[in-house]
Amino acid sequence: MTSGATTEPVILDAFELASDPELEARFAESAHRILSHLVSGGAALGWVEPPSRDEVAELLGHVVSAVQAGDAALRAAYLDRRLVGLGYWLRYGRPTHRPHADLEKIAVDAAAHGRGVGRALAAALIADAREAGIEVLTLDARGDNTNALHLYQSLGFTEYGRLPGFVAVGERRYDKVFCMLDFRQQD
Repeated sequence: MTSGATTEPVILDAFELASDPELEARFAESAHRILSHLVSGGAALGWVEPPSRDEVAELLGHVVSAVQAGDAALRAAYLDRRLVGLGYWLRYGRPTHRPHADLEKIAVDAAAHGRGVGRALAAALIADAREAGIEVLTLDARGDNTNALHLYQSLGFTEYGRLPGFVAVGERRYDKVFCMLDFRQQD
């Protein structure tokens, strides 16, 4: 990575991240900071309460192990060597679903919203899935997460289902929206 101010995010994959000892050493802590801050603000990332440092470290360890086995992709976005976003997909574990993967999280630091970080992360993860031979990349999003749903639609995802009032956040209920990007129809 170059030094100096950048306006475009630098998107690293897990192997590039691991090749920079300074960034790798700070990655889990920086990811925890982003995830916990977003969840505190009500972001739809699968947690009701901010995750603990240990929970984030365990999650990232699982994802990195899956990347090393060829069953995942992890991307990290940096602006001026500061982590501002991360995302990953995991290949499905069931033998009958192995050709497919699920885009499980894309999280962008609130201070970097509107700078194209989410789009850059999603585009890189889509390219990784295509390169890995994934046939269908799926994701689900909370129904009120309209910015994310618009982003995914603009990148070629289509909605294939919805569970009304399925996501429970205290007393509030939100739809769970299922989307897919079918590479078989594009190749």
